[in-house]
Amino acid sequence: MSIVDTSIAAASALFSGLAAWGAWKASSKANDTATSVAQIERDRWHRELTPQLRIKLETEPFPALYVRFDSPAALGELAVGLEMRDDFDRSIAPDLAGGPTREQRAAIIWGPYRFRPRTDGADETGRTVPAFPLQPGNRRRLAVEPSLKPSWYEGVDGDRRWREDHGNAPIRLWVLCTAPGHKPWKLSFGVPQDGSWAVGGS
Repeated sequence: MSIVDTSIAAASALFSGLAAWGAWKASSKANDTATSVAQIERDRWHRELTPQLRIKLETEPFPALYVRFDSPAALGELAVGLEMRDDFDRSIAPDLAGGPTREQRAAIIWGPYRFRPRTDGADETGRTVPAFPLQPGNRRRLAVEPSLKPSWYEGVDGDRRWREDHGNAPIRLWVLCTAPGHKPWKLSFGVPQDGSWAVGGS
C-alpha cells in the first residue's frame, strides 16, 4: 500500500471516528434534553395535582381542627399528616446563660394550640398527628387544646404573658399529603381563630 493510500485510509478512519463521536454526542445531548423535558412535565403535573385542602378551628363544644379534602378527586384517597409549626424557627437561637436550652425550646409548641396528646394518634407533646386517610369531599376532625406555657414563664403574670404573645395568633401547620404513584406534597397553612376556613396551602 502506498503512502497516499495509507494516508487516505487513516484520514477516512479519523473522519469515521469523528462522525461516530459526533453522532454519540448528539444522541447523548438529545437524551439529556428529553430527560429534562420529561422532568419538567412531571413537575408541572405534580404542581397541577397539588391537593386542595381546607382547615378551620371550631371551639364549641370543645376545640377541634377540621381538615377537608376538596380536590382534585383524581388523586383518590390521600394520606394526610399534620405538624404544628412554631411562630418562627428557634433551633438556631443561641443558648443564653440561665435561659432555656435548645432542647427545652424544642419541646414547646410556640403557638396558640397543640394537638391533644395521645388523641387521634398525636404524640406526647401534641406537635404531630400521624397520617390518616381522607377521601375527596370528606373531612376529619382532630382534637386540639391550648398550648402550654413554658416553665420559665414564671410569676403570677406568666399565663397572661404567654397568651398575649401567642393566644390570638394563627395556628401554623405543615400538612404532608401522599397519594399512590405520586411524590408527596408538603403544604403550609395558617389557620385563623375566627372559625373561617384556611384554604389551599403552598
